[in-house]
Amino acid sequence: MNYKKMLFLLATGVSLTSLGFVGCTQQEPNVEAEAPETSTLAGQTETTTKPQERPGDVPYVPTPQAVVDAMLEVAKVGENDVLYDLGSGDGRIVTTAAQKYGTRGVGVEINPELVQEATVNAQEAGVSDRVQFVQQDLFKSDFSEATVVTLYLLPDINLKLRPQLLQQLKPGTRIVSHAFDMGEWEPEQTLKVDGRTIYYWVVPEEVPANLL
Repeated sequence: MNYKKMLFLLATGVSLTSLGFVGCTQQEPNVEAEAPETSTLAGQTETTTKPQERPGDVPYVPTPQAVVDAMLEVAKVGENDVLYDLGSGDGRIVTTAAQKYGTRGVGVEINPELVQEATVNAQEAGVSDRVQFVQQDLFKSDFSEATVVTLYLLPDINLKLRPQLLQQLKPGTRIVSHAFDMGEWEPEQTLKVDGRTIYYWVVPEEVPANLL
């Protein structure tokens, strides 16, 4: 297991043995796995299926439901919001927002198997008409539609993603991160939930040059 994965698991309170083995928890590329067809929020547009283009940036560790609920509460999500979850895994943040608040949502995930799992979960929850899951590389994605962004990544990935978020997102967009901050960009709120940390920011009207 490389240093990044060890840091992630230790920082989030997940023991290596609790995962069932000591080794790589990240899904490796599967050239045979394909993402399902999904529809866009604006209509019934099919996505193309494709193999995973590269390994993911972080291991998949689900966010506990209590933390999901707190993240949505601090962002004050509502039915008029569009929530983008970056590294959406099994889709629980997007699906919960749609169930509880009627929020439209998009989950961005590089792993096609997780995209498929999230799509099935949304169907079972009865919110497929309000959410979609897309198989994309975060660093090639457009988040400009979002009014709320959620993420559970790693410190270096947050820092790498920060300029992209600040350049694409409109002022007033809320960003919520589970476990990791964004360096010198000070959060407006920091919460503790069941021993986990949640960071909350609002995109400013004028972004300081040192954050880009």
